[in-house]
Order: sequence, then structure tokens, then C-alpha cells
Amino acid sequence: MKTAVVLLSGGLDSATVLALAREQGYACHCLSMDYGQRHRAELAAATRLAQALGAAHHRVVKIDLAGFGGSALTDASIAVPTSGIAPGIPVTYVPARNTILLSFALANAEVVGANDIFFGANAVDYSGYPDCRPDYIRAYETMANLATKTAVEGQRLTIHTPIIALSKADIIRKGIALGVDYRLTVSCYQATDDGLACGQCDACRLRRAGFEQAAVVDPTRYKNIQ
Repeated sequence: MKTAVVLLSGGLDSATVLALAREQGYACHCLSMDYGQRHRAELAAATRLAQALGAAHHRVVKIDLAGFGGSALTDASIAVPTSGIAPGIPVTYVPARNTILLSFALANAEVVGANDIFFGANAVDYSGYPDCRPDYIRAYETMANLATKTAVEGQRLTIHTPIIALSKADIIRKGIALGVDYRLTVSCYQATDDGLACGQCDACRLRRAGFEQAAVVDPTRYKNIQ
């Protein structure tokens, strides 16, 4: 089997990407990052998903982006917005997070002999983060092929973003067709320790709307919406 590194957050999008990578015949080395996020229930969800979706390996790596703060996801003094999705880059943007996560995935890929990295970036139904755009992914892939021993020795590295142009509803439909159990996922920015979603943050709103538009029953356990 081909080998791939899959960034697995524990949320809906990354679960679908893992299922897509498995469908394409990859042995998936899943990488989850404990970066100091407030929504830590997603890490337990990532472990459940790696097992349920047949990952070859799952690693959780701890780093400290909370030490820098600057985001509602890493700094408890900044409130997570709950009044609806607003224009512009929201305070839930974590400075340089995706660049850092991809760099860890790139290092892991070199070690395990993977030429492919799968990443659940989405530029349609998302919160407006600049590091989810196709131009950014292309630029990162170019850098990866200049900066690594693997690429210099002739093995091109590819960053796969199979859901980047899909609506949340289409992502959900694809995942269901591949057998993803979305009850195992946690997407909420301020989920409780046992995975109850707030029902009010941007991630919850996008997730709930996706299930509605896909005409699929939402299996999410919400704290504020029954």
C-alpha cells in the first residue's frame, strides 16, 4: 500500500478526509496536534476516528501555541464568538496554525516514507481563515518540494486537500457514502470535556447547516440545541 500522513483533528472535515485517503488505498499515518486548544474533546474524537476508520498508525504530538495566545481557541481570556458568522478573519483564527501543523506532517512524512499528506482544508463553508485557501496550499507544497531530503532525492511530495472546494453538505454526503460515523466527531470550538457541542459557535453553525442542507439527521450532541 501507498503511505500517507493524514492530519486528523477529530472534526467532521478531517474524518471525511481520512475516509477518502483510505478509499484511495493509502495506509494512513494519522497525526493529531495537542496545541493548547480549548476544545480538547476533539483529541479524544481523533483517537476514536483513527480506530474506526482503519488508520495504520495514530500519533498525538504536543506543542504549545497557547503560549503565544492571540486566538479565542488558545486564550481563555478571548471569548469564542457565538452571535453568528461575521465578515473578515475571526478571533478563532490561530496565528500560523496550519503552517505549523503541515510542517509537523511534513516531518512525519519524511520519517515514515510518505510522499503524500492529506489535509482537511476547506475554502467554501469555513470561517474565513487565510491558511485554508488553495493558493496557500499550492505555495506550501512548492516549499515542501524545495526544503526536504525526500524531494531533493527525487520523490515529489504532494499535499492533498480533497474537500477544499466542497460545501459542508457535500462533505457530509461523501463521508456517509464512505461509512463515516459522524457521531464520533467533535467540531465545536468550546465543546465540553465529554464532547457536548455548544450549538452557537461558528463551527457548530456550519456543521448544523451542513447536515440540514444534506437532508441528513444531525447526530451531534448539542448542549444548547436539542
